[in-house]
Amino acid sequence: MQKQKHSLASKLLLGLTVLFFYLPIIYIVVFSFNDSRSLTHFSGFSLQWYEKMFSDRTMMEAVGYTIFVAVVATIVSTIVGTLAAIGLSRSRKLLRNVVEQVNNLPVMNPEIVTAIGLLMFFSSLGVNKGLTTMLLAHIMFCTPYVILSVTPKLRSLDPNLADAALDLGATPLQALTKVIVPQIMPGIVSGALIAFTMSFDDFVISYFVTGNGVNNISILVYTMSKRVNPSINALSTLVIALITVVLIIVNVVPIIKEKRRTKA
Repeated sequence: MQKQKHSLASKLLLGLTVLFFYLPIIYIVVFSFNDSRSLTHFSGFSLQWYEKMFSDRTMMEAVGYTIFVAVVATIVSTIVGTLAAIGLSRSRKLLRNVVEQVNNLPVMNPEIVTAIGLLMFFSSLGVNKGLTTMLLAHIMFCTPYVILSVTPKLRSLDPNLADAALDLGATPLQALTKVIVPQIMPGIVSGALIAFTMSFDDFVISYFVTGNGVNNISILVYTMSKRVNPSINALSTLVIALITVVLIIVNVVPIIKEKRRTKA
């Protein structure tokens, strides 16, 4: 009897926790189809806020800038972070430890400190703030997350794996692309997803390093938060749908490949 009560309490607590996290998301999705501007009363189903969102040039430009910066920053930071992690794995222990500690600084550092530092850095160089400075800043703070994701996979590999590939006639590039990279691919993918999420979601650093006319979604939402605009709900719903699709693909595709491999 006591075990049943404990199990019921655990399920109730789990249900309340899930509700706490997902209720705001459900609320945004529901009211993105609201017929009125009210954010508290659902008066009827309508797609007008999606139409206004797609017809709003400022909002579409913000979406374009966000996706462009996130994709480019993810690609560059994933390549740089993966190569850096592989290079560190072949370096001396002292150098590796020093670089790893330095790599942890941007992760542990408050975003406001990083944003002010980048602002002063670009200002001292006389660089005009805009799309370029935002892209460089995103690459800078995304790369450490890729290194942190790839490094554990490299540590789990046999350190003689690359040497064995070279002894069997592979070139250094072939040993890297055909032996090392496939073994650490899960770490690379997870690092790329974290980098994309960090770039897509960033506000503080983007707000400090961007210029007039270049806004991402987070900056746009911040500027529109002082006035009621249900188009934000429509935009948020599309972002939620995009993230959900990506998560489904990332989790389902490996399962399908594994099943096909098992059948074969």
